[in-house]
Amino acid sequence: MTRTVVTGGAGRLGRSLVAGLARLGHDVLSLDREVADPAVFAGIAGIEQQAIDLTDADATVAALEAAQADAVIHLAAIAVPFSAPEDVILRTNASLAMSVLGGAARAGIGRIVAASSPTVLGYGAPGWLPERFPLDEQTPPRPAHAYGLSKLLIEQTIAMLQRQRDDLCFASFRPCYVIAPEEWQGTPTQQGHTVRQRLEDPALAAPALFNYVDARDVATFVDVLLQALPTLPGGETFFVGADDALAREPLADLLPRFVPGSDAIAAGLTGTAPAFSTDKARRLLGWHPERRWRTELTLTDHIAPSGVPA
Repeated sequence: MTRTVVTGGAGRLGRSLVAGLARLGHDVLSLDREVADPAVFAGIAGIEQQAIDLTDADATVAALEAAQADAVIHLAAIAVPFSAPEDVILRTNASLAMSVLGGAARAGIGRIVAASSPTVLGYGAPGWLPERFPLDEQTPPRPAHAYGLSKLLIEQTIAMLQRQRDDLCFASFRPCYVIAPEEWQGTPTQQGHTVRQRLEDPALAAPALFNYVDARDVATFVDVLLQALPTLPGGETFFVGADDALAREPLADLLPRFVPGSDAIAAGLTGTAPAFSTDKARRLLGWHPERRWRTELTLTDHIAPSGVPA
């Protein structure tokens, strides 16, 4: 059994990741500022929670050493762009990265993984236009706000630590717009809209370039990544997303409306093709997402909302 620490385990993605990893056989310790309602994890074995200030580097490394973990998944961060002053977002997320990731390395934890974000690419900034679609790990990062910059800094922290500690395994991943299980049932998403509202009004999903991923698919990705880490080149980064777009129309038609000048480069995104590629995860890990909005919304059409990850 793999002993896995998840920082930020009481958050939106964190709760689903903790539950998903536990169901996949991990012994999970969630470290966060506060613990989640135990009812969220009712009936799921192998989960512990501990409240801790993860910006306290000494307390963090002590907790990580005491955990005797095989792996650390770092999610803890201010998770929404512009949800706090720019200097606070950058300072907080950078501090958390050094405290947790550096602490995990000091504790000698063998597999260390950090969550980044597709926003490192800088989409949404005035005049932003990539060389091509779909976007992938080779697309140059050009963060346009403190949140995106902080996530690029997290990736660079992973790369730095890998150079320092070639006896440990490091990686980062960029989860697309996360949809938790209860959000298929009508609970508002991170931006305050329901999934159906984002589909009905393309302007709501356009700022994220119509990307999304089911939180349970993130859990299966992390499980596969942890197994594969010792065989991978050090410090790899992966996009993690659904294999379609959160849109009813092809992106070849939608993107030019929201990304000026993208007509030619978006032309190949026909059918349900997404703007973000997960081919690298498929190629190196054999991972692919299992859930699409077309099936998940159909499954929940007659289910009442629930706050418990399914």
